Amino acid sequence: MQYRKLGRTGLKVSALCLGTMTMGWTSSRTDSFAVLDTFVEAGGNFIDTANIYSFWAEGNPGGVAEAWIGEWLAQRNIPRHKLVIATKVRGRMWEGPNGEGLSRQHIMKAVEDSLRRLNTDYIDLYQTHWPDEDTPLEETLRALDDLVHQGKVRYLGASNHPAWLLTKALWISDRLGLASYVSLQPHYNLVHRAEFERELMALCRDQGLGVIPYSPLEGGFLTGKYRRDKPLPPGTRGVISENVRRYMTERNFALLDTVQDIAQDHGATMAQVALAWLLNNPVVTAPIVGANTPHQLQETIGALQIRLRDEDIVRLNQASAWE
Repeated sequence: MQYRKLGRTGLKVSALCLGTMTMGWTSSRTDSFAVLDTFVEAGGNFIDTANIYSFWAEGNPGGVAEAWIGEWLAQRNIPRHKLVIATKVRGRMWEGPNGEGLSRQHIMKAVEDSLRRLNTDYIDLYQTHWPDEDTPLEETLRALDDLVHQGKVRYLGASNHPAWLLTKALWISDRLGLASYVSLQPHYNLVHRAEFERELMALCRDQGLGVIPYSPLEGGFLTGKYRRDKPLPPGTRGVISENVRRYMTERNFALLDTVQDIAQDHGATMAQVALAWLLNNPVVTAPIVGANTPHQLQETIGALQIRLRDEDIVRLNQASAWE
């Protein structure tokens, strides 16, 4: 396993972050524990979750991924200091007008709930999942700063924030002397580049923010699972198929051809090449990868061994260019 500093902090995290959105959705408790075991055995120390995971699955009220991580920690008796656990706050977790958002009221209850489910007395990286237009930024940032001073949270991060809002948040924290965001979790991959590269990438580079992209394989599209004139694989339905269908264009299928050619040259899988492209970007700290089984995760970890040539990067950049 490789390790990288999280932005301008001294915190070192594994170059791949284990995402847990599938827990209680497409992954059973047993398989989820096995994936966590495999990740740690491979040297991984960075685990990302959210309090709302995975409320959209039938019978899942939210909080399941956090609870399973907490149970796994207790069962395996892993020293807490050896892991970097990241979770998020913003989504609806209980009924009533304050059941969601980034108000002080919501944050203070949500963090206690996450700490209880995670079976820990601190969260390494506490992230605002997406913006809350109803709450002043200063209120949110002061509440987060209080959590840092209380020792309940070590570092702060943002997710799904546009560049202007992230800049404003950094400015407010600097002006008021508050703990500030040290990382961003953006949607970023070979077929979804513009959202991050247009303004956020330069901001993160300038301000020294760590970058932990989610959906690095775009729901399996960059694995080669979906190709020209082929029906969606069995079991692919609902929101997943709709998300993937957006990328089913001739331009993106041509990109997959390029990814496949490069993968064959390196004796690698297409997924490994797509991840290696992200890891080659010096702004990126650790892509967030998910897995339903240990075998899937082991293939993903193999991306760390892929060394793309300069000409490979040029080909991938040209095939996926958005400008």
